[in-house]
Amino acid sequence: MTRHPFDELVEVMVRLRGPGGCPWDREQTHRSLRPYLIEEAYEAAEAAQAGDDRHLAEELGDVLLQVVFHAQIARERGAFSIEDVVRRLTEKLVRRHPHVFGDVRVAGAGEVVRNWEAIKAAEAAARGESPGPRRLLEGVGKGQPALTRARKVQEKAAEVGFDWKDITGPLAKVSEEVAEIERARLRGGPEEIEAEVGDLLFAAVNVARKLGVDPELALSGAIRRFERRFAYIEDRAAASGKALREMSLEEMDTLWEEGKRAEK
Repeated sequence: MTRHPFDELVEVMVRLRGPGGCPWDREQTHRSLRPYLIEEAYEAAEAAQAGDDRHLAEELGDVLLQVVFHAQIARERGAFSIEDVVRRLTEKLVRRHPHVFGDVRVAGAGEVVRNWEAIKAAEAAARGESPGPRRLLEGVGKGQPALTRARKVQEKAAEVGFDWKDITGPLAKVSEEVAEIERARLRGGPEEIEAEVGDLLFAAVNVARKLGVDPELALSGAIRRFERRFAYIEDRAAASGKALREMSLEEMDTLWEEGKRAEK
């Protein structure tokens, strides 16, 4: 009988966590693994954006490793197993897609999302829980990266009409916040400067949202471009026998522009 690769993965994790297994793996907890779960999710998202199937397959494997790792730790505590995780997920997918597995009809993706939220609320009520947060924005998880959380907060507010009609408003708000930073800088209050910088970032997220851009992915892309172009400066400096600290800002700017042109 052919064994499923997923079963082999679970068995490998059991051995890593068991007696005679890996000392590092055996020391991990849900809390200690949290940074890796977030990191692997972002790396998978980056691979998906790049359209690199081979890299995406590898990164999705790393995400799956985190799921199996957490499930094994929970099984050892008698809390739940990987089978419970898979079973609950399957049941939830069927339950929240009545337009696929039932006789509900939907007009489009927007109605699917509304039905999904209504089903979630019904599930919570059946468990005796509050049907939802007391305030609209309380439903946005606080453990998410700031850019992602900012976008989701704005999306929630937009659901009830608290939003600009078009991109003009957010763009004007960015200019306004830049001016506010300059005024705060001249007054010299560090806390006020920090607050105004935060307002600028929040306004920039609004611009991204109105343009249909994920701010987290956009910033990740900008960081990658910076790294590539800075590496170009380093390579050219090394080729000329100069250390970066020996170069003027003007020289580095010239190489930066060269690097940009080379990318195009």
